[in-house]
Amino acid sequence: MKAQLLVMSTPDGPFTILAQDGVVLASGWTAGQDELTGQIHPDLRPGDVEAVTDLGSISRAVEAFYAGDPAPALAVPVRQKSGPFRSHAWDVLRTVRPGSPVTYTEYAELSGNPKAVRAAASACAFNAAALFVPCHRVIRSDGSLGGFRWGLAVKESLLAREATESLLAREAG
Repeated sequence: MKAQLLVMSTPDGPFTILAQDGVVLASGWTAGQDELTGQIHPDLRPGDVEAVTDLGSISRAVEAFYAGDPAPALAVPVRQKSGPFRSHAWDVLRTVRPGSPVTYTEYAELSGNPKAVRAAASACAFNAAALFVPCHRVIRSDGSLGGFRWGLAVKESLLAREATESLLAREAG
């Protein structure tokens, strides 16, 4: 089946989305499709890809995120494939609130196995759908950022943006 490829301009640089039938297969802060396709499970990799200028609700979710509303990104359908723990851990990531990052240890606990800290970190590392599955919301126990495929500057920017938005929402509410 054919997939659609969209490169969007964001304050954090180009953000590329590979989607199929309205479902995100991969996304990240890159202008290159090749940096995305390697993260997609072989069973899900599309045979053909066409460049598009809009992905409807997916595009609007990215725009909303950068306009101060991260909620729509979590509602975008995502398709990833892996083993039971990693698949569940990706679902759990979508429940981590913006502005309230968790540590890798807390993430392992939330994912149902407090001893699986390395497996939780691996779920972040192999997450193909950045932003929509917000692996940037997981940090080290000492408060440092840890890793991020798209660079620590992007991770820091995303966390700072969400912290500001969360603070503004609490003050308004």
